[in-house]
Amino acid sequence: MRRPGGWWRTKSTPEKVETYTRWSFHFFGVIEVFALGVSAYGRTGVGLATVLCLLVVAHAAVCMLVSSRALDWTRGRRPQPVRLMWTLVVVSAVVSTTAVVIAERGPAGEVETAAGSVYGGVLCFAAGVITLGVSGRRRMVAVVGGFAVGAGLLTFPLEMPVLASVVLAGLVMVTGGFLAITSIFSLWLLNAVYALDDAKETRARLAVAEERLRFGRDLHDVMGRNLAVIALKSELAVQLSRRGRPEAVEQMIEVQRIAQESQREVRDVVRGYREAALEVELAGARGVLTAAGITAKVTGETAGLPAEVQSALGWVVREATTNVLRHGDAKKVAVTVRMSGGRVVLTVENDGVAETTGDGPSAETADTAGSARTSGSGGSGLAGLRERLSAVDGTLEAGPAGRGVFRLTAAVPLPDATAGAALEVAS
Repeated sequence: MRRPGGWWRTKSTPEKVETYTRWSFHFFGVIEVFALGVSAYGRTGVGLATVLCLLVVAHAAVCMLVSSRALDWTRGRRPQPVRLMWTLVVVSAVVSTTAVVIAERGPAGEVETAAGSVYGGVLCFAAGVITLGVSGRRRMVAVVGGFAVGAGLLTFPLEMPVLASVVLAGLVMVTGGFLAITSIFSLWLLNAVYALDDAKETRARLAVAEERLRFGRDLHDVMGRNLAVIALKSELAVQLSRRGRPEAVEQMIEVQRIAQESQREVRDVVRGYREAALEVELAGARGVLTAAGITAKVTGETAGLPAEVQSALGWVVREATTNVLRHGDAKKVAVTVRMSGGRVVLTVENDGVAETTGDGPSAETADTAGSARTSGSGGSGLAGLRERLSAVDGTLEAGPAGRGVFRLTAAVPLPDATAGAALEVAS
């Protein structure tokens, strides 16, 4: 059973902003119905009020559809809704003309006020909505200006004074322009949020690419010179062997020695690449999370911890940070390192419930299942972290810790001497 609000929690930040923007545009239609249609019941008879209200409801429904399709168009999901926008223009003209007819031929008094409100209101809302489906400032100004001019021209059958027609056209221009600016600003904000999200993903990919380049440079520095020497000495040994010279054996022995030395150096490079220093990982996590717009708080002391303990806990910090960036929507992350009962306890908490899916299995179950394929080779995920911690007799716990909070706790026991020294440093 899906928890209340679970559909909202599963959305990313850009998707939440898009949902809010889309329903804000729909809310404009609701405002139109109540402000123009429902209010007509208090100004005229039930029959005419019902006619006006139905006209406004139809117009508001078309406005909602146009705004939704225009939003999809700005995100590149649909073609430009040209036909729908022209349909809205026609519907607006029909509703306005009908309101003019009702105001001209209906009973005098309040009906003129009600019909006049419908007449001007639908043109204002239509002008604001249609600007969502056009690009460029000139076209947006032309749309609003066209509706304002149309509003002034349609008043001539009512034999309104010229000044009143100009005032009405100006009112449509100002109100429609305000709605247009509000709508365009909402779209600009939505596109900016999506751009920031894309930039965050690009930054993560660039960080991975930079790390690969660094590893490649290290391997090149280690292997390049040795391979060149091996190639030269092998060629020399071939030439000496063809001449029957005994020095060929010495050259091949030297080639063997250099190859074994290269193998050792490669293992050292890989070992250094795979080991994770806790203090370095904490600093890196703080920097990466801050760059992603997440408030990161890191507390605790790491001095005096054995290298194998730092490496195991460093991998926990690295994996937890990666999960927050990839799968969560956290605003705050707290990382704490403390000594408790001869153990080092690392706690990582975030308020984005990064590893939950709302109503599915727990993060521990899901991530363990997802990393089971790689656990055999010490892969990532909770299963891989448990394997690394088990090598130093450590434990790992992960799961929700309150409303919207996910907590990951890793504990590693310390040797007696190290524990005493670490406690002295902490005190």
